Amino acid sequence: MERAIALAWRGWGRTGANPLVGAVVVKDGAVVGEGFHAEFGGPHGEVEALGAAGAAAKGADLVVTLEPCRHHGKTPSCTEAILRAGVRRVVFAAPDVDPQARGGAERLRRDGVAVEAGLLADAVRRQNALFFHRHSDVRRPFVALKLAMSLDGRIADAGGRARWVSGSEAREWAHWLRAGYDALAVAAGTARADDPALTVRGPVTPLRPPLRVLFDRRAEVPVTARLVATAREVPTLVVVAPEAPAERLRALEAAGAEVLPAAGYPEALEALWARGVAGLLVEGGGVLAGRLLAADLVDRVHAVVAPLLLGAGAVGAFGGFPGTALGAARRWQMAERRALGDDQLLTLDRT
Repeated sequence: MERAIALAWRGWGRTGANPLVGAVVVKDGAVVGEGFHAEFGGPHGEVEALGAAGAAAKGADLVVTLEPCRHHGKTPSCTEAILRAGVRRVVFAAPDVDPQARGGAERLRRDGVAVEAGLLADAVRRQNALFFHRHSDVRRPFVALKLAMSLDGRIADAGGRARWVSGSEAREWAHWLRAGYDALAVAAGTARADDPALTVRGPVTPLRPPLRVLFDRRAEVPVTARLVATAREVPTLVVVAPEAPAERLRALEAAGAEVLPAAGYPEALEALWARGVAGLLVEGGGVLAGRLLAADLVDRVHAVVAPLLLGAGAVGAFGGFPGTALGAARRWQMAERRALGDDQLLTLDRT
């Protein structure tokens, strides 16, 4: 199952609304085939693994990260492929929550295939957090924060300089991370200080370029900023307050940006969800991150901690977060901890 989970990551950024799925075919203690869902509209992981196994799949075990689907969508049903291959047992981690696809386990059991569920289910739910969120009752995007910070929790020095807090390995990983989200967001302060392009320029070419979202209540970011100046090339949406000056809104629209008036973050997120944004990655700044946390609108935090100190005058990572008593503070769940060069990645999920 650990191998299947590792394989599933290879589809990151390419599967669209579909989940990440990896599969391994095992016979007599040996791996005879493996596969993963590589791209939206392409074969699912189970079909790829069974194809690689060929005739050896008969009487074998199939280990797969997600319950095999039972419907015929852009590709044929995985359960039918499993039955045709003569697999004797299927072990999967997490049940499918897509109403159109779920129920594969029941179908397989009915036709005599042994089915076991739940192996490393939590790891697969974390891997497919965006997919599970998409099929939940929450009508806003899955919101993740990604912040590169110093040991003392600072994202920029006293002069506002943030390039570069983290090292090259961490920055490459950040581009990989961007590829799996529908939209990427920054606040006006970050746009003015760093002038980011907010595009994916890493090892994965996403299925669709993420929408760029700028939170700018007063529409103060100049039209010469890269996010606005390139809005005709890369879709860009600017979230503004209803009372933002009309002349500035006209300038943004003339530059090719879409303007979204919203009274607050919940309204903005609901509007993004309505236009198809199921996953939003917020990359700065500290005030926006803190306010989203304070409003209980964050599902995941990616903290890249660099081995340096910037001091009390530097910019805090969560400047918009109000003080909380220790006993009332949320304790986040560690989802991943690993090194990115000299930096340390801490991925935490809300409990």
